[in-house]
Amino acid sequence: MLRPDLLVQVVISGLLIGLVFSLVAIGLTLIWGVMDIVNFAHGEFLMLAMYAAFWLYALFGIDPIPSLPINIFVLSLVGIVTYLLLIRRILRAPMVAQIFATFGLTIFLRGLAQFLWTPNYRTVQHPLVEGSLAFHGVALGLPQLAAGAGSLIATGALMWFINRTETGMALLAVAEDRTAAALMGIDAERIYILAWAISAGCVAIAGGLLALFFSIYPEVGAVFGLIAFVTVALGGFGSISGAFVAGILIGLVLTISGFLIDPAFKYAIVYAFYLVVVLIRPQGLFGARA
Repeated sequence: MLRPDLLVQVVISGLLIGLVFSLVAIGLTLIWGVMDIVNFAHGEFLMLAMYAAFWLYALFGIDPIPSLPINIFVLSLVGIVTYLLLIRRILRAPMVAQIFATFGLTIFLRGLAQFLWTPNYRTVQHPLVEGSLAFHGVALGLPQLAAGAGSLIATGALMWFINRTETGMALLAVAEDRTAAALMGIDAERIYILAWAISAGCVAIAGGLLALFFSIYPEVGAVFGLIAFVTVALGGFGSISGAFVAGILIGLVLTISGFLIDPAFKYAIVYAFYLVVVLIRPQGLFGARA
């Protein structure tokens, strides 16, 4: 017989990891919404963020949570450099060229990580937030709680920035109509740079929080990158609110299916769930019809 306390624990765990998925996917969907470019290297940016958190801890003793501002700065700089050196050159190129460029960046960053840090798995030992919290038979890991809460705060701050500030409104204007935004005096080039900085900053926060409890290795970006693409497509390309809701749904499907069916099939069930939704609603949950 299924114990209610176990089911509650699984659901809460799904919500917490879903909030992290949402934050990663929001960074990806922001680039698509502003520039109509899919960044296939988004998962590798997350991998770099996790390594940055690990090395700041291993070399300087700075825990992943206090090191988040450093991580955000470093990854935002990576995002800006990526735009200036690569993306700006392919903005008006055919989509296939854009795909090959960002996919090539994926292979380069993954290979570079293997060369510099070997394929070995690494973990942050004894972070500031460790152990578990028990309440009425439900035990939840404190690192997972911190990751979920941090992701929720970061997502809320980003949504406030986009919807309540003049710069955020400029981002929305460029995403809606670049030509009209330019006629209103909005510098699209600055908006593009900002979008890449924010996108990389999102994975910087997610990567730093994931480093509290998740193994760090060169291929870790592929796991979360693929989930991020599914999340963006499920929520609707370019929709931040859609990515937020879809990330939580995927987190719930992932953990509940792994608990009720078999952990070996949980990713297959997530992708099956995605296929069912897009067959019914091809534009995604919050996407506009073409």
